[in-house]
Amino acid sequence: MLFLGVDCGTQGTKALIIDEDGNTLGRGQAAHDLIEQANGAREQQPQWWIDAMITAVRGAIKDADIDGSAVTALGISGQQHGLVVLDDAVQPIRAAKLWNDTETAPQNEALIEAFGGRASWTRKLGIVPRTGYTISKLLWLKDNEPDNFAKIASILLPHDYLNFWLTGRRVAEYGDASGTGFFDIRSRSWAAEPLALIDGGTGLLERALPELVAADALVGPLTDAAAEALGLSTNCQVSAGGGDNMMGAIGTGNVRPGVVTISLGTSATAYCYSDQPVIDDKDWAAPFCSSSGGWLPLICTMNATNVTTGMVHAFDKDINFLSDALLATEPGAGGLTLLPYLNGERTPDLPTATGSLLGLRSDNMSMENLTRAMVEGVSFGVIGGMKRILNGRNAERIFLVGGGAKSAPWRQLMADATGAEIVVPLGEEAGCLGGALQAMWAIKKANGQPESLSDIAERCIAVDAEKTTKPDTSRRTAYEAAMRRYGEALMTLHGLSSD
Repeated sequence: MLFLGVDCGTQGTKALIIDEDGNTLGRGQAAHDLIEQANGAREQQPQWWIDAMITAVRGAIKDADIDGSAVTALGISGQQHGLVVLDDAVQPIRAAKLWNDTETAPQNEALIEAFGGRASWTRKLGIVPRTGYTISKLLWLKDNEPDNFAKIASILLPHDYLNFWLTGRRVAEYGDASGTGFFDIRSRSWAAEPLALIDGGTGLLERALPELVAADALVGPLTDAAAEALGLSTNCQVSAGGGDNMMGAIGTGNVRPGVVTISLGTSATAYCYSDQPVIDDKDWAAPFCSSSGGWLPLICTMNATNVTTGMVHAFDKDINFLSDALLATEPGAGGLTLLPYLNGERTPDLPTATGSLLGLRSDNMSMENLTRAMVEGVSFGVIGGMKRILNGRNAERIFLVGGGAKSAPWRQLMADATGAEIVVPLGEEAGCLGGALQAMWAIKKANGQPESLSDIAERCIAVDAEKTTKPDTSRRTAYEAAMRRYGEALMTLHGLSSD
């Protein structure tokens, strides 16, 4: 059997075909346009996603040199939080507002206040909506386009919409649904109360919600039209799919307790699987559900490789200097501590903060120490967030992805500072792979040959053995001291504890 994963992101759509052992047979991709406005609006037409999916899937089939009828099942990974609204004729009413749309920030703050404040959201739903979550987009639509708001017959997330186009069924899956702001993450059910704040209790929005399905469910087979467009067969089944973070977790083997995924890109994320809901009393972590049957608490920091790249460029060096600087210096950067909040910060919630450098002396003022301080500041921020989502547990294994994962000394720093083994997946299509693995999991269950998702991931996810990094225990004490200084700086400058 062959399996297909499709990842519909902000910049484009990717497709990946694998066999039952996770071997990659074919890849395809296609770019998306983006509607951007100076007021923070970020939108895309849902049809663009369909067109890109057709191109990407057909490209993967061609690359694999197979007949499309050989694909048994597929799973969709989609950008989280987007809003697709359909009318009575099941056609999109307008362009979809995306996860990175900040035009709805006033509506988000108004909803938080109207619901009784952040503590009320946490108490009732286990989650506090942030700007970018789906719920504020609905209030924005009511405030700014009341005629379109009145037409709403269906509310879907981007991956839900693609599943609808593929199968004709309007359903949602717990993981992606948990990022809407109208979902109870503990009971894994829709929540009508916050929607009533928007529609006045008429039930318009609650009636528009899709049926919820479990992560291991099959939505159904491809329709004739979808199969023909994609070059697949109507025998191909579609799994529940999920949000991009949720499917990326599956695609990095993050489907059991003790495993963490950290992405060191322009921004940084850390998330881990949990058997129980993880409610953060400080509201630093987003307590999402997973798309693998559990929960996926997640933190995001706004400053990562943008900081380190900016530093080496300021020194008129190339990116290789970052690794050279780490090798030339010791943990703690000679006493330098840097809070790398160049873009403000999301975790902790300090949107107007700026970067701060402490401990500078004549004997530690070097390009190498300053560069290490930047790397440590970025790393300590995401490690602090990781500790919160682990809720007191230690990470046994960290899947490291993104640009930061390419630096061997940075991988060693992460291993030494956390005490965990650092592994780097061979492939870079974690969302696609997650979709394909979820599809394999679901079809095996449906066929009466169930296999745990953990076992499937263990078999199918290949790691780069040359990049696997084990902690050097002799350096742990020095990193603990440096992280304490980081926490003290956060308290001194911003009145916040990292614990």
